[in-house]
Amino acid sequence: MSNHTPGDKKTQHSAKKKKFPAPAAGRRKKKSTKVLRILFVLLFTLAVLLALALLALSLWKEPPTVASEGPKLQEKPAQAESVPVTPSPSAVIDTEKDPFKPTPAPTPEVQNRNGTVRREGTYLLLVVGRDRVGLNTDTIMVVMMDTKARCINVVSIPRDTLVNVPWAVKKVNSIYANYGLEGLVDGVEDLIGLPIDSYVVVNTQVFQQAVDTIGGVWFEVPINMYYDDPGQDLHIHLNAGYQLLNGYQAEGVVRFRQNNDGSGYFMGDLDRIETQHAFLRELAEQLLSLGNISNLPALVDLVIKNTDTNLTSGNIAFYAREFFKMSSGAVRFYTMPNETVNIYGGSYVNIQINPWLEMINDYLNPFNVDVTAENLDVLTFYNGTYYSTTGRIAG
Repeated sequence: MSNHTPGDKKTQHSAKKKKFPAPAAGRRKKKSTKVLRILFVLLFTLAVLLALALLALSLWKEPPTVASEGPKLQEKPAQAESVPVTPSPSAVIDTEKDPFKPTPAPTPEVQNRNGTVRREGTYLLLVVGRDRVGLNTDTIMVVMMDTKARCINVVSIPRDTLVNVPWAVKKVNSIYANYGLEGLVDGVEDLIGLPIDSYVVVNTQVFQQAVDTIGGVWFEVPINMYYDDPGQDLHIHLNAGYQLLNGYQAEGVVRFRQNNDGSGYFMGDLDRIETQHAFLRELAEQLLSLGNISNLPALVDLVIKNTDTNLTSGNIAFYAREFFKMSSGAVRFYTMPNETVNIYGGSYVNIQINPWLEMINDYLNPFNVDVTAENLDVLTFYNGTYYSTTGRIAG
């Protein structure tokens, strides 16, 4: 006779059923479903993070503010105060070098600002390189970025360019020390007849750090460079040839003019400008071949904290992103048309007005009206006499 009750048999049967595992196919199905669920959550999270990153980037990029009023207007002195400054063609011995050949009068749009239109996506940037110990601005470049045409034009203004200032040494690289950054911006606007949108003054240490940040630059050093200036802690020891330059070496290349023994560039600063252009061209090509700078935020931070500029972090990011949209060869370099003159024992550079106006309108002017001599304040020196486009000579 069994002692188990019917309820006890039910309990035992249930216990026996619990001992059997679920079929293997069922376990795999549950596990696969769980993995897919986790993978979906991860992919969704990554998509959200990517969307947020792109949103942050779009908010970070910020185009600079641009001037829209048109070419610069110059004030003319009153008739009673005017002095004979602009020679007629007959007064110039070499008519080929006459900087004041008849120029068409400015159109009514330039005079009264009506109808002046600025091309969309154009930006004018002044880039200035300052030396280590003084306030000399030995590198002055006006940069036109056209984001629609996807090109950049860089025009160098030689440091010895004669300018209309009241002090004795009338060179463009002396303006910063006497009038500060705003005075330099205004002085460059007088030379190009156009409003500058943005500016940045870079000292040599920032230039070094920027080159190091991008991993150096491969460059063909044109000649042997051996120059030491302990006062500026500048020591250039480079052999000619193709090589990877770090920041300190790159500074030496773009600043070099002559060796301690007097050898070096025959044309001094003008040859140095050509080397600067060659270096920057290589820099641009190598950056464009990379397609990006992984540490762009660090580079932006370096510029913002160590330069004198009216650019924001967003502005710099905007310029950088637009640059990386360009193709190889999109950056082109030019030098202001000039001729060397001797003024009372000093070496200066005269601007050749008509070729200069042509260069301005071809490569820098963002407006639908041409810049003319009426928009410039340019001082030149011929046959022992100063001449000015405004009829006014400072000092």
